[in-house]
Parts: sequence; C-alpha cells; structure tokens
Amino acid sequence: MDFSGKKAAFFTLGCKLNFSETSTIARHFEVKGFDRVDFKAQADVYVINSCSVTAESDKKSRNMIRQAIRRNPDALVVVTGCYAQLQADAIGQIPGVDYILGTNAKFRMTDFFDDFRKREQPFKLLQSENKNRDYHHAASWGDRTRSFLKVQDGCDYFCTYCTIPFARGRSRNDTIVNTVSKARETVANDIKEIILTGVNIGDFGKSTNESFIELLKNLDEVEGLERLRISSVEPNLLTDEIVDFVGGSKRIAPHFHLPLQSGSNEVLNLMKRKYKRELFAERVAKIRSVLPDAFIGVDIIAGTNGETEKFFRDSYDFVRELEVSQLHAFPYSERPGTKALELKPVVSVDDRKARARRLIQLSERKLRAFYEKNRGQIKSVLFENETDQKQLHGFTDNYIRVEVPFSSSLVNQVRQVRLSEINNMGNFEVELI
Repeated sequence: MDFSGKKAAFFTLGCKLNFSETSTIARHFEVKGFDRVDFKAQADVYVINSCSVTAESDKKSRNMIRQAIRRNPDALVVVTGCYAQLQADAIGQIPGVDYILGTNAKFRMTDFFDDFRKREQPFKLLQSENKNRDYHHAASWGDRTRSFLKVQDGCDYFCTYCTIPFARGRSRNDTIVNTVSKARETVANDIKEIILTGVNIGDFGKSTNESFIELLKNLDEVEGLERLRISSVEPNLLTDEIVDFVGGSKRIAPHFHLPLQSGSNEVLNLMKRKYKRELFAERVAKIRSVLPDAFIGVDIIAGTNGETEKFFRDSYDFVRELEVSQLHAFPYSERPGTKALELKPVVSVDDRKARARRLIQLSERKLRAFYEKNRGQIKSVLFENETDQKQLHGFTDNYIRVEVPFSSSLVNQVRQVRLSEINNMGNFEVELI
C-alpha cells in the first residue's frame, strides 16, 4: 500500500529502550512514505509506545491514547510497548483504538495497515513470554546529539515486584559484530555520544556466548565516537574488570547507574534480588577507587510490600552513607501477576509516598554535594541540539548538567569548560576553555 503523503505521530513513555525503539519504528514509517509530525498535530496515524512499570505509567499511557483519539477521531491509533503486551484487554475497552501490538509485532506494524480504515474491533497481536525470543535492533537518531543504542532485550531475573520479563521475554541480544556495526551506523549520522540501553545490559552475551566486557572493548574502538555512556547495570554483573576498563577507556564516560532497589537485606531477599547490600557497597567503593569523580546514580523503591518501618530506616541509613551522586527514588506500585502481591505487610500508599519523599530529599543533598565537589574542575561537555534560543545545555562526561548563552556554533560540539557557579536552576554555569 502506498502511504505517501500520510502523516504519522509518535509518543513514547518510559525508559530509554522505548525511546530507541520508537525512533527505529518512526524511521520505518518514513521509509514507507509517511511524513512524521508532532504528536500534537493532526495525523493519520498515532503510535503510542507505552510503559507499564508502575500504575502511574499505565495511567499516563491511557491518557495519551485518549488524547490521540480526541485529536483526530478518524486517525488510526496504534498502541504498543509493555502496557500493550500486558494489558491488551484493558486497552481494547477504549473506543477508538485500532491496533494493539506486542513486543515483536511493533517492528512491522505498517504490515497490518491493510485498507487504512478505522476498525470496529482492535486488531491484537501479542506474544507469550516463552515465545518472545526474537531480537530487533533499535537506535534513536535525528532528534538529539546523543543516541540510545539498544544492545540487549528481555530479562531472566523475575524479581517479585517486576513485570518486565512477562512484557519483554527472556534475555537476548545480537552478536558483538552486528552491534558494533549498528554503532558505526549511528556515528555516521553525526551522533557524538551513544548510550547503551536494554533491559539488563550487563547480561549481554547470554544468547551469543559473548560478554558485556567484550562488547565494551569493541565499542571503545569505534572511530568517530566521542563518548560512550553505559546505562543501568545490575550490581552483581558489574565486575572489577568492567570498572577497571572504564577507568582506562578512551571513550567510555565515568558514569554508572546501579539499581539497588533497597538498602535492607531483608527486603532484597523478599524482592528476590541477586545480591546483598554488602556487594552493592563494594561496587560503589570499587568505582570510587578507580574513578573518584564518577557519577553514580542509584534506583531505589520505597514502600514495597514487606518493607516494615524498621526495614525502611535500615535502607535509608545504608544509602545515606553511600558515596553516590543521585537517587532515582519512587514509591512501590502493585503490578498484577507479580509475587510481591503475596508479601506482607502492605505499606499504605501515603506511607510509600512519604518514604519516597525522604529519599528524594536525600538525593537532592547528595547531588548538590557531588556538584560542589566538582566546582572549579575542567571537564569536557557535549552541547545538546536544543530549540531554546536563549540557553544551551550539555552534560560533562561525568553527567553534570551545564548551561551557557545560546550559540549555534556550540551545538553538537564537545568543548572543554571550567565549572564555575551553580545557578538557581541547579545547573553549572561554565567558562569555555
């Protein structure tokens, strides 16, 4: 079917992995003849790449679906992503939805647009977790100076609070050779920084008899790549060898993101996590010994089922003493079908939010202390391709956000700067070297 002249709009919720996949899907639409337009514009097709990590994510996904339907009731509305895979029946109850496509079907959605007409009943194509073993490359281009490069999908961990293995299937990846080829293709599109993304990227290589450290060593040799950034890595998969390699790397940024989830060993056990907090502390200490100025971000959940007040205080005190840079703290959200629903006691929603606020306040203090520690230092900054004509923002290699007066000559450039003062927005004002 000829789609020339038709307009497609996309909206992404959730993780960096979703952003990389939406970008890839959008490029496929363009190859088929679609013109990409903003999600707020009138379009012939609206694609919502949904998220289901929390109840709030489900709600946001439903809101975006309804927005698309209101914007143009005659447009095709396609819902994909984790919420589509896990809650297809609920989405099917929203009048105006035409396609509900699971994890693998999302990459060939235009194949289903047979007569390009609204459907009386939504077309559904999902995969069971055991059959969800195909791997699809993805990378974000075109809308920023950095690219999220997908290197892995799925997860074998089955933590008690999480539905991701049910939504995305088992851990899998492509070969190092093919992944590096995609990185080179990304760099050829004038991308200066690549962020490696996936569900559990430290598990890379399980399906190809390779390893994450081998992947890093090969990506570190990609010519033209200014900076490589690692996204979230499970602490039990972050080896000394990886940390040491990052310390001596030509391109890999001194930036780590480690999912802790709780600083209480009792809660970690209830969550079925694969490490104790002592190992987590060892990983942080190892990073600090090799890369003293590295940014270390930490995921933590407040108020999961089974987290008593004593366990929370234990967790809070543990995190407070860690030399980390920032916490990504959020309240626990029940997920249908997970083992966590069987755990007691159940923490009230108000208490979950209160505990999360305490962690967020702690995070703000830690981030400020990290910034102050870097005051006066000279760092390299990649300036972003933004539309704001007043200020230009960028990030140092160790993930400090800076801003300068807008200058088109700085866009998508890596420059040396001296970190001067922290402004009212919490960003560093800098002096160009």
